[in-house]
Amino acid sequence: MSLPWHPWQPVPPLPHAVAFTPSSLGELLDGGQAFRWTALPESAFEGQWSEHHVRVRLVPNASSTLEFAAPLHADPAATAAALHFYLSGPPAAPDALPWRSDAHLAAAMAAFPGLRILRQPFGETLLGFVCSATKQIPQIKQMQALLAARHGRALNPVPSAPRASNRPSQTTSQSLIDNIVFHQLPTWTELAAVSESELRACSLGFRARHVASIARFLAENPGWLEATEHAPYPEAKARLITLQGVGEKVADCVLLFGAGRLEAFPVDTWILKALARRYDLAGWEPAQVAHFGRTHFGPQAGLAQQYLFAYERAAARGKLT
Repeated sequence: MSLPWHPWQPVPPLPHAVAFTPSSLGELLDGGQAFRWTALPESAFEGQWSEHHVRVRLVPNASSTLEFAAPLHADPAATAAALHFYLSGPPAAPDALPWRSDAHLAAAMAAFPGLRILRQPFGETLLGFVCSATKQIPQIKQMQALLAARHGRALNPVPSAPRASNRPSQTTSQSLIDNIVFHQLPTWTELAAVSESELRACSLGFRARHVASIARFLAENPGWLEATEHAPYPEAKARLITLQGVGEKVADCVLLFGAGRLEAFPVDTWILKALARRYDLAGWEPAQVAHFGRTHFGPQAGLAQQYLFAYERAAARGKLT
């Protein structure tokens, strides 16, 4: 069962558009920047952010072109505008990265054409990466889905229940489809009213304590999150690190993927391995690697990080060398 959808239509042209491939689209939507996308057959994905729910795919037989479909209850024009903003990300110029003097970066960029930084809601991005500690992408997705289903607002109207029937019928089947309800993630204001035990029931484990603490803090300090989103990068990072459960890596992820701060260079296990192997930085501490990343790759270090991250994960799966 699934929602009825509007017909597929082209995604409005993106800035610095480069033809997507199945691998680059998959890495963009389902590679760890966001956690509410699901892969569908034939290079398509279904995802949610804020109040938006959408399907995206590479056009069959023209695989470099993107199409989208909005649920039947949504306005396709509004969905198109929101999707364009979401996929466009922060202003970036991939050609300005130092790929001409960095052969490995050049190889990573060639392997994932079109890869960019999503522009996600700041609060949702913070929630996603606070939940990410010591977890793999599928587990983070599960947490997000449970939080949305149990504590988020419905994205689509809740219709009346289907009539009882002794046997399946077209009418009953359609009613079941119409009764599928999707939910957006709870806001931090809504999370402030959720107990730690209820958060643990969403598979958060020890992360429930962090989410509850942050939610209480934000409820007591209105405007703090918005001020942090728009503060200069060093100040914004320093503010985020004061939150329970937010360290250097999480802060940089939140600022890169939720605030478009391209100077952020998140350092996780993949990046530590990549820079140790490809740039001879074995034994370096994460803070040293982050400094190297910002210095070597320049003002768009976060974009370079995504190319390196994608390349290293694909190489580990045997898809690249």
